Amino acid sequence: MSHRRLGRRIGMLAGAMFGMLPVASLAAADAALLPRNLSPWGMFESADIVVKVVMIGLAFASLVTWTVWLAKTVEIRRKTTLARQRIGLLERDTQLAEVEQASRGGSDAVAQIVQSASREAALSGGIFDDGFKERIALRLERVEAAMSRQIARGTGVLATIGATAPFVGLFGTVWGIMNAFIGISEAHTTNLAVVAPGIAEALLATALGLVAAIPAVVIYNHLSRSIAAYRALLGDASVMVMLLVSREGDRSLFRLAHAAE
Repeated sequence: MSHRRLGRRIGMLAGAMFGMLPVASLAAADAALLPRNLSPWGMFESADIVVKVVMIGLAFASLVTWTVWLAKTVEIRRKTTLARQRIGLLERDTQLAEVEQASRGGSDAVAQIVQSASREAALSGGIFDDGFKERIALRLERVEAAMSRQIARGTGVLATIGATAPFVGLFGTVWGIMNAFIGISEAHTTNLAVVAPGIAEALLATALGLVAAIPAVVIYNHLSRSIAAYRALLGDASVMVMLLVSREGDRSLFRLAHAAE
């Protein structure tokens, strides 16, 4: 009797072991199909060609963002320092001819403002009247507008990147999820080995879209404030030039009146 029971138990144990073999083999197959490298570079290498193009475009947009930030920061800082130096000269008790002589050959905004006012003074023949002041004001407005456009050149691409990068990343996300569903339909299974690659590349595209968009928006706002401060300096320079012109006109009239007496 004991031998029969022992035989039954051995048979039941063997049947259970043989029954678990298909499950174990499926688990091993799933583990073999899972992507071994789930690092960002590994996910990029295993991504679909469309998602790769999206990722490369977003990485290039991020590079452009930081390049514009570096270039415009250096440019704005240099021009702001030079503009403050020129305004310091205008605040002294000086004449337009002396300031024009000091800024001759300069290509910065304040130098252009001074040279434009001096050129109008030369064309007007030294006649200081209301028409002369209006012509000076028009010239200064044109110079300010031109220099404002010049300093803001290149910042529009940041606004474009900040507005479109999330949607480009979303396109890569949708494409990756579509690949995941296609893999499910072709393999007729919903195991992780089929879904993981598409979901991984979709999430990576989303992350790259945010990495490109968030710095672009922050840098654009920072540069906009810096450019606004620089434009305010140009406005101060124009006002100082107008005050200098008006002061010279009043002094000329005062000398004429004193000579007539």
